[in-house]
Amino acid sequence: MDRRDFLNAAMAAGGMAALNGLPARAQGAWPDKPVKWILSQPPGSGPDNVARLLGDKLTTRLGQAIVIDNKPGGQNVIGAQAAARSAPDGYTFYFATTAALVTNSFLFKTMPYDPVKDFVPVAFVATSPFAVLVRADSPITSMQDLIARSKAAPGKVALANEGPRTFGGIIARLINARAAMQANLVAYASVSVSITDLLGGHSDAAVADLASTAQLVKQGKLRLLAVTSPKRLAGWEQTPALGEMLPGFEMVGWFGVVAPAGTPKDVVARMSREVTTLLGEKEIAERILTVGPIVEPGGPDKFGAFLNDERTRWGQVAKEIGLLPE
Repeated sequence: MDRRDFLNAAMAAGGMAALNGLPARAQGAWPDKPVKWILSQPPGSGPDNVARLLGDKLTTRLGQAIVIDNKPGGQNVIGAQAAARSAPDGYTFYFATTAALVTNSFLFKTMPYDPVKDFVPVAFVATSPFAVLVRADSPITSMQDLIARSKAAPGKVALANEGPRTFGGIIARLINARAAMQANLVAYASVSVSITDLLGGHSDAAVADLASTAQLVKQGKLRLLAVTSPKRLAGWEQTPALGEMLPGFEMVGWFGVVAPAGTPKDVVARMSREVTTLLGEKEIAERILTVGPIVEPGGPDKFGAFLNDERTRWGQVAKEIGLLPE
């Protein structure tokens, strides 16, 4: 076969691949086997729902499966450690949240991973605001009402949260401090348990991520009093932002994709491009919004700068509420 015949054959093969809906990839090009996304949250959680939606779409785009590997527990330490210790060969990524990359640094004196040195940013995905919620039939009708009731009966109004050293628990502490509330901050083992108790009438209100509770709000089982963002959220415009009552208040979670340090730059660039392209599609953004998070795509540089700003901001919050690592 001469050079012209070879090129014609190669072009024909590429065309057949395209006709069959398969990507035409050079032999040995990334990815040539399934790609793992590690998560620190359990199946069915807000981050898991978003990761699986993106994973399904990326599987089609990359021609290889995105395998979601849930490793919950240990305040995100288990999943983060597993991701940090993975081979930086481009076949393991970490779908990270605020806790793993930022807040854990202010909660633990020592950790089995370094959130700064062990990962490189790939793509920012979305912000995940938290909310203050009550049962739909609660006599508490607004955030101002909740604050007033807590002041009138110090320690009697129960505000459920995940615990004092979790993101939700820290938000609850900050609300108590900045609003001069005197709510009883009741810690639970998880968001789901706290919401179950709220629905059962065992607490008066709860601080939880919107991604985990949005469907219960839409089903008419819970009512939003406020969101933890500086301004009202698209799709939830009827709900006040805490920033309206407490100027400067901004406590939102977020999701982003990172890779073990040392992952090839071309692989990082490709995954970043694929994720940000997907997030730019209106249908994908709207589907993610239905479960709570708000899409805000960004590449490695934007994500890296954001992480630096978040670490500085959280250092200030930790001082404000007296949060010390243990």
